[in-house]
Formats: sequence, structure tokens, C-alpha cells
Amino acid sequence: MKGHATATGNGFVDPIAAIYRKMLLHPAYSLLILLLGAPVSAIVYVVLQYRKFKYGYKLIAEETRNKLLATGYRDKLLLEAKDQLIRKHRFFGQTVSTGQTELEANRMAEIKFKETFNHELEKRLAGENGLKFSFGDTYHRLALNPAFFTLSVIIGFPMYLLLAIYSMPYLKYVAERMVMSIFVILGVAFLVFTILYISPMNPAANLLGETATAEQIAAFNHLYGLDQPYFVQLWDTIRGIFTFDLGKSFAGNENVTAAIANKFPVTLTLTAISTLIAVLIALPIGIISATRPNSFFDYTFMFIALLGLSIPNFWQALIFILNFSIKLPWLPATYNPENWLSAIMPIVVLGTGLTAAVARMTRSSTLEVIHEDYITTARAKGLARKTVIWKHAVGNALIPIITVIGLQFGGMLGGAAVTEKVFNISGIGSYIVDKQFIPDIPSVMGGVVYTAITISIVNVIVDLMYAFFDPRIRSKMKQY
Repeated sequence: MKGHATATGNGFVDPIAAIYRKMLLHPAYSLLILLLGAPVSAIVYVVLQYRKFKYGYKLIAEETRNKLLATGYRDKLLLEAKDQLIRKHRFFGQTVSTGQTELEANRMAEIKFKETFNHELEKRLAGENGLKFSFGDTYHRLALNPAFFTLSVIIGFPMYLLLAIYSMPYLKYVAERMVMSIFVILGVAFLVFTILYISPMNPAANLLGETATAEQIAAFNHLYGLDQPYFVQLWDTIRGIFTFDLGKSFAGNENVTAAIANKFPVTLTLTAISTLIAVLIALPIGIISATRPNSFFDYTFMFIALLGLSIPNFWQALIFILNFSIKLPWLPATYNPENWLSAIMPIVVLGTGLTAAVARMTRSSTLEVIHEDYITTARAKGLARKTVIWKHAVGNALIPIITVIGLQFGGMLGGAAVTEKVFNISGIGSYIVDKQFIPDIPSVMGGVVYTAITISIVNVIVDLMYAFFDPRIRSKMKQY
């Protein structure tokens, strides 16, 4: 029973230790492990130092190094490095001082010498009762003890949660992209805030008017924290973004988070519907054009798509209003959330460019795929044309199409201000435009950053769709 329990314990701990070692090889993950499992890492470090002292690790390492130096191996590496550098400088016609060459050659030789030294040290330690003195091996040795493992789970639960995420390729894939998105959001917040901060426009003077006294402007700046140092204001803004509390707007003294919560869904809904309709129209058009290249349908569809890409949104919106609201009173000229007919023209205007872009990309990508060898092989096997196109060609052609859809969706979401202005839509785009000329820093920051958050989420979804449609990406995810 005891042997069975030990085998079971080893079988449970060994995979965890293997993941632990693997993560230690990646600088970012190793730092996370050490931080999230700080108490566990401290215990492992103390035990590692004790074992090194107990088994004379320092003496063994010193003997191994001296033995390697005695062979003249480092001098040989130094000569090779110098010769390599001299030949490189001569080839590129560079003039480099002897001292600089010496320093660079020493650095190169030391790197190679350390690699060989570590390899020789590992071989010698393995020969002496299989001793291993790495951080990962020490953790593994300790984790085989049930008491330590239980204690480590309690005091280092965040670390084990990270290990669990890393062990699941798909979850790891999502987590990594979410972390990347956080850095993107922070970058956007920093950039937008900095631009607004150094802007020559004065919010207090713009809102209070030319007759405002210096005391009134100072009181305004103190009220909204504009008299604080740059880094204090930046920290307050970033903290407000992640706590969903951006304070009050300069104009109107309204709660910024509440205002964005009322306006952002309008823009998001119109953009999402436009994207869905555009994709449903563009994919069949692009596929038909690709399967019938240089035909009447191909030329007609691609000509219409080119027109769709060329027409400015504001001009198209005005033409629609003139024709379908004034000459033919079929549709309302302005948007009304309670009247679904008023959403038709904005949706069409927003989706025109996307439809054209997706149709052209679908045609191009499908044309490229249907000339691949595996498509020819599928046809040679006698598969029906429809099966070859939909099962083999379209699936492999979707990656660039998905990319275009994701990019265009972000562009539509961030650039809907013109369409919103024309149709009098109270969305996030027109909200940002109205506030930026003050500049109303909390309002602009909220609108831009939360738009960036949505675009980042869309990009994560796009990355997941890559893995769903392309088995090569799924395979790489499991290997990494």
C-alpha cells in the first residue's frame, strides 16, 4: 500500500514539476512564478542553498571551472572570437579600436565558456549520486513530500493557478492575449492622456469664457485636479479606468462612466449589426467571384466593391438622407432608438466599406487557395465541386478574411463619429468629438479607452477564431 501511494503521489507531482521547470525557462513566466508563489519560492531557495552547502556544490563548481581553464579552452574561445570579429570588421569595412575588439571578444568567449562549464558541471553532478541543484529540481524533490506539497498549495495558490492555466493550451492562449490587451490599453491610456495634457487648449478658459478671472480658473483647475503634477493626474486617470470611475466631466458635471454606459451600446450595436450583415453579404459574393474569375459576375461584383471602398461615409449618408428621407419619405433622417427604421441608413452606411473590403479579400484569399496542390488532389479524388470549395478551400481561406473583419470592425467602432453626426446619433463617436475641443479630459479618456478595450476584446476573439479554423495554429499552441 505504501509503494502504491508513493507511485500515485509521484504520478501526480511529476507533471506539475515538469510544467514548473518548463515555465522557469521563460523569463516572464519565471518571474510570475517567483512572485505569485513567493512563500514557496523562498522555501525552495533556502533548501537549494542548504543542499549546495551540504554537498559541496561550490567546491565542485570551482574544481570543474579550474579543470576547464587548465585545458586552455577559454583561451581558444577568445582567439576564435577575436578572429571572427576581425574578419567581420574587415568584411564590412569597419574601423574598430583594439580595446573595443578585446572587450567584445571577451564577452563572446565568456558566454560560450559558461555554456560549456554548465554542461560539464551537470555531467559531473549527475555522476555523483545524480545530484541536481537547479531551482526546478529542488522544487520537484520537495513536492514529492505530501506535507510540503499540501502546504505549498495553501501558501502558493496563485502560483498553482498559473501552473494550471499554463498546462491548458487554449486557456493559456486566451490568458496571454488578455494580458497583452491590458498592456495595449495601458499604452492607449498613456498616449491619449499625454496628448491631452500637453495640448495648448485650456479647459478652464474654454468653459468659463474670456471674462474668467485668474482666481476662477485656479479654482476650476483645483476642483478637477488639473493643478496636480503630470504623474499624479496620469495615475488617477489609469486607476479610474480600471475601477470604472472616471469622475465628473468638465462640461455639464455629469458622471463620465454613466454617460459612456448610455452612449457606447448605441455605437456598438449599430457596428455589430453592420458587421454581421456585411459579412453575410460579402462572403458569398467573394466566393462566387473567386470560383468564376474574369466572368461577368466577377467584374460586376468587384466593380461595386471598389465603389463601396471609394465612397466617403459622410457623402453616402447625405445622399441617402436626400433620397430616402426628403425626396422619398421612406426612412427617418435622424436616428431614434424607438424606431428601428431609423437604424437602416446608418447601418448601411457603416457596413458599405466593410462589405467591399471583405468581398475583395474573400475573392483574393479564395483564389489563392483553390490553386493549391491539395485542392487539385481533392478534385482528382472525384469530390464534388461544392464540397471542395466549402470544405477544403473556404476553411483555409478564412484566416486573412477574419483579420480584415477584425481590423475593419475596430475601424468602424472608432471611426463612427462622422456617421453619428450626420444621422444625429447620440453614440460614443459623436460624444468624443464634442468633448475633445474643450478638451474634457475625463470624457475623452473614457470614450477612447473603453473603445480600445472593446477592440482589444474583439482582437482576442479574432485570435481564437484563428485557432478554431486553422489546425496548424492549434498544433503550435499545444507544442509551445
